[in-house]
Amino acid sequence: MGKRAAALCLLSAVLWIVPWAVSWHGERKIPWVAAHAAAASLAGPEDGIILASPDGEVLYSENASRMLVPASILKILTALVAFDHLGPDYRFPTDFFIDPDGNLVIKGYGDPFLVSETVAEISGHLSKSIGTVNDLVIDGSFFDDVVIPGTGSSLRSFDSPVGAFCVNFNTVYFRTENGRLQSAEAQTPLLPMAESRISRADASDGRILLSPDAKSAARYAGELFAYFLAESGVRIQGEVRFGRKDDAEGLALIYRHRQDTDVTGMVMLMMEHSNNFIANQLMLAAGAKAYGAPATLDKGVAAARAYARKLGIDPDIVEGSGISRDNRFSAEMMLPVLDAFAPHYKLLQRRGRVYFKTGTLSGIQTRAGYIRKDDGGANDSLYPFAVLVNTWGKPADPIVDLLAARPETR
Repeated sequence: MGKRAAALCLLSAVLWIVPWAVSWHGERKIPWVAAHAAAASLAGPEDGIILASPDGEVLYSENASRMLVPASILKILTALVAFDHLGPDYRFPTDFFIDPDGNLVIKGYGDPFLVSETVAEISGHLSKSIGTVNDLVIDGSFFDDVVIPGTGSSLRSFDSPVGAFCVNFNTVYFRTENGRLQSAEAQTPLLPMAESRISRADASDGRILLSPDAKSAARYAGELFAYFLAESGVRIQGEVRFGRKDDAEGLALIYRHRQDTDVTGMVMLMMEHSNNFIANQLMLAAGAKAYGAPATLDKGVAAARAYARKLGIDPDIVEGSGISRDNRFSAEMMLPVLDAFAPHYKLLQRRGRVYFKTGTLSGIQTRAGYIRKDDGGANDSLYPFAVLVNTWGKPADPIVDLLAARPETR
């Protein structure tokens, strides 16, 4: 066998071994020359990769300018838009009014974290100042009717509709015991509306979407408030109905609830669970802050695009969660996004020295984040990377492993 043939055989063996010789958790001892070749072999023609040094020098790139589907790594940009327009310490409000006819009017502003425990707490507070109300009036007009591109009509929570007045992420968690439907959460009653939805879904247990319709989701939120108000001793004589606070005269604000979880906490949980509902609620609220109420998809997208232009990039953005395949980003465009997000890098998931956000759609895997190098000092160096795999059947994680094998990042 000649020297050239022997070298090719050796390289082929290295390329086969390298993807299996590295992991998220272990030491990376593969020579970078081999790792570089292996990263290129793992990427398809529709995939983009980039790795940069802490000062922005590109250390490795493959198809880095190709515009690709980013999936949920888009949430990193959405988080920055929320920080920029709402502020990291912003807490979503919900307002409660009494009108001259004795109706309780609730106006929502898009709080993504209005959950059963919070509804019960608010109801207890309201019971100290009101004993009887006529109708419970829901005002969700702060958001326009918004349909997020890429969402469907499935029962999965990632298809949850957005809205100004929502509870429990527009989902219901249930189980079947002895042939009877029950709530799987002690803090949440199984209301008739939710039970009807479950029965139509023909499901036996789990967390499902309450409704793909934002108006139905808002009505359920109103009925949950009515339940907890009654539990707190407030008598509701009328019905739960829709209305607008601005259409009524003589309203008296009796309580403004501020969400306990601020935007920073919401971003951390959004990243941890890759929650599409939180992402788009944040983007829409940021759009309303930038361009005025009501919140619309166009305003939210405009806020995101304007922020991206401030970073010197111009991606195609149609919503804030990454669920739509019409979003387009390149690997190199992620570098200024990651540079801006670096002060918040610990809000991302972590495996070993890698802090990252995942993105997954059918046939698509993406990863973006930082490889942290311990310099032995007070500040560790962060090496930003982006891996956008749009080739069916190819994984993203082995490529990230190989990027972390480079000597500069170890």
